[in-house]
Amino acid sequence: MHVIMTIQVLARMLSEAQAALPRECCGILLGTGNRFTEARPAANVHPEPETHFEIDPQALIDAHRAARAGGPQVVGYYHSHPTGAAEPSATDRAMASGDGRVWAIVGTDKVSFWQDTPDGFRALSYLVEES
Repeated sequence: MHVIMTIQVLARMLSEAQAALPRECCGILLGTGNRFTEARPAANVHPEPETHFEIDPQALIDAHRAARAGGPQVVGYYHSHPTGAAEPSATDRAMASGDGRVWAIVGTDKVSFWQDTPDGFRALSYLVEES
């Protein structure tokens, strides 16, 4: 499986990660199937945001409510590792639910995409479209 997004979605995740330094940014990936149409920033409400993330529960509720009303679906999440690699950390692995959603992780030098499967994270390839 691979994921598809516009350059704007990728740029949004990168800019949010940069703006959040030295903390982790986080947000919700919206779209349909394997196509992301929006990276929606959310507040990181974790008490230790320099090394952990927790998406604001109200942002998740609002996104799911909008999806039920016909808006874009919640297809995944993103967060950053300000001083680390763009791969799931031990904390990410412990917090994963195995729900099949996509996690985008912004590391110090790149973005990677992972599917949260019941057997652990599976690396995904991605395509970026101009618009």
